[in-house]
Amino acid sequence: MGERKEPGVSGLVLLGKQPGLTSFQALNQVKKIFSTGKVGHTGTLDKFASGLLLVLVGRAVKLSPWFSSCDKYYSARIRFGFETATLDPEGETVAEAPLPGREALEEALLKFRGDILQAPPAYSAIHVNGVRSYELARSGVRVEPEKRPVTIYSLDLDSWDPPFAQIRVRCSKGAYIRSLARDIALEAGSRAHLANLERTGISLFKLEDAVTPENLDEDALKPISPAVFRALKLPALEADGKTAASLAQGRAIEPLAGGLRFSGGAELPAQGITESAAGVFDGDGNFIAVITRENGRWAYGYVYARG
Repeated sequence: MGERKEPGVSGLVLLGKQPGLTSFQALNQVKKIFSTGKVGHTGTLDKFASGLLLVLVGRAVKLSPWFSSCDKYYSARIRFGFETATLDPEGETVAEAPLPGREALEEALLKFRGDILQAPPAYSAIHVNGVRSYELARSGVRVEPEKRPVTIYSLDLDSWDPPFAQIRVRCSKGAYIRSLARDIALEAGSRAHLANLERTGISLFKLEDAVTPENLDEDALKPISPAVFRALKLPALEADGKTAASLAQGRAIEPLAGGLRFSGGAELPAQGITESAAGVFDGDGNFIAVITRENGRWAYGYVYARG
C-alpha cells in the first residue's frame, strides 16, 4: 500500500469488471478507496459482460471525451440457433433458426468488416424520442433503433464449435457486439445471441494491466502522464517553464507555440500538429491541459491545472 492520497486526488484506474455487475456498480469500490463520488467510466460494459473499464477519478473525469472516442477490443462467444430479446444470455428467446455451416459463417463475417451501418439493440441505453431504448423495450413498446455508422476494424473467427463461435473484434466507438452477433447470424441464415463478452483493450490500454475491484487499492491510480496520452494515440507535448505557466492560466495558445516540444524533446513540425487534440505537460511531467486543433488553430479542450 502506498502513501495515502490527499483529498482532491485525480487520475486513471484500469479496472477489470466481472460478469454480474453493471458498470455503475463496478465503480463503487473506486469511490470507496478514493473517498470521492467524482468517478466515471469511459464506456459501458453490459451486466453479463466482463473486461476493461477505464475509470477517471477527480478532475480527470472531464477528460472523458478523449477516452470515450477510442477504439475497443473484444473477445466474444456467439451462440447460434436462437436469438434473445436482449441479444445476451439473460433475455427470453424471440426467434430460432438452424445452425450455419462454417463456410456460411466465414462468408458472413466478410460482410461486417470496415465501415458498416448498425442498428443498436432494443435493450440499450441510447435515446429514442428522448427515452432510453431499454425503458421502452421493458414496457412492451416495440423499439427499432435507427442504424448508424460504425467501423469494424478487424473481425476474426478464433473457433467454431457448433453452436458456439469465438470471435475477436476491434471496433470504433458506438459499435455493439450484441448487434454484430445478431447481424452475423442473420447474414449466415441463422439466429444468435452473445453467450459471453470480454473487453480486452481500449486503444493501447490492456485488460491484463487492470485490477479487479477486490484487489483495488490506492496504488492502482495512475497520474495523467505523457504515457497515458500516447496510449490514447494522441500527442504528448512538453512546455517550457514560462509556457507552462501561461497555459495553466488559460492564455492564448498561438503565441506560446514556440515553447512547446514533443514529450521527449523533439521539435514540433513547422506546419504544427495535425491531430485534433494533444496533452500538454510541464518539464516535470505534470499535466497542464488538453489543447485541441480545429481549422488550423489551437483552442483549449480542458485546463487540468486549474481543475
